[in-house]
Amino acid sequence: MIEKFKTLIFVKGSLISLYLALTIPIPFISIDKLKIPSIFVFVLGLYLIINITSDYVETCENKISYKSSFISKFFGKKTWEISWKDIKLIKSLPTSQGSKVYYFSTFQGENFLLPQRVENLEKFLVIVSEKTGIQINEIHYISPLWTYKLLTLLSVLMIIGELFAFLI
Repeated sequence: MIEKFKTLIFVKGSLISLYLALTIPIPFISIDKLKIPSIFVFVLGLYLIINITSDYVETCENKISYKSSFISKFFGKKTWEISWKDIKLIKSLPTSQGSKVYYFSTFQGENFLLPQRVENLEKFLVIVSEKTGIQINEIHYISPLWTYKLLTLLSVLMIIGELFAFLI
C-alpha cells in the first residue's frame, strides 16, 4: 500500500505567512507605475512559495520516494527514490543550531536526507523501521513544532498591522 506524507502544515503555513508578512507592503509603497508589476510579482512569489512547500514523501512495499515539484527541481531540490533493501543505515549529523539531521545511507555509498518535516512523522518512522529493520528511537522533528507556530503567529500579527496601517 502506498502511503503519502506531505510537508508538515505548520512548516508550510509558517513559510507562507512569513512571505505574506514581508511582501504585502510592497504594492502599497510602490510608485504608481510599478503597482501592477509589483502585484504581479507578489502573486508569482506566492505561487512559488506554495509550490515549493508542496514536496512529499511516498512509501510502498519496495521503496521510499521523495517527490518535489518542477519548481523545486528548477531551484535545485532533487527527487529521489531508494529501495528499502538498499538502505544500509541511518546516520545522524549535528546542525549548527544544536539539532540533528539524519541521512539514509545506502550500500552504494549514497546519502539521502531523511525528511523530518512531514505530517505524521511517527507513522513514517514506524514504516521506515519496519521496512529497513533499523531501530529508530531518537529521530524527531528537526525543530520543535512551537517554533513554527510562533513564527506563524508573529507573521499573522505583522500582516494585521500592515493591513491596518495601509487600509485604515
